[in-house]
Amino acid sequence: MLGKTHLVIALFATIIFLPHVSHKWAFIPVVLLATMLPDIDSGFSSIGRKPIFRPLQMLTKHRGLFHSFTFCILVTFILTLYWPDLAFPFFLGYGLHLLADSWTVEGIKPFWPMKLVSRGNVKVGGTIENTLFLVFVLMDVLFAILLFA
Repeated sequence: MLGKTHLVIALFATIIFLPHVSHKWAFIPVVLLATMLPDIDSGFSSIGRKPIFRPLQMLTKHRGLFHSFTFCILVTFILTLYWPDLAFPFFLGYGLHLLADSWTVEGIKPFWPMKLVSRGNVKVGGTIENTLFLVFVLMDVLFAILLFA
């Protein structure tokens, strides 16, 4: 999925969980950043275009380690030990990215290094993704109005 689709999906989850979290101003940016992080292994993504990630991209392939729940759970566990308030928003954002990418034709290897691939029929940038994007934008606006009204 495209970065914009990941962001509107993560924003929807953020709006849903926001009333139930205590550190709201940390929760929002962590979820939104975490939802973009799996694409650091792609030179075509908005975050992966940053020069700092070029060496990493030479060592890994797109939709490998960074697109797995193996990595997500490992980082979440480390955050739980040292910064527990950041663990759930990280897991939420990162996990939603993985879930959305598992709907695509390319899919993901959810439990890397195992070869099992979870995939769907959504083409990146295609009609279904564009429809999902618009649906989540509308839901984001509607739920934000309901939450903050």
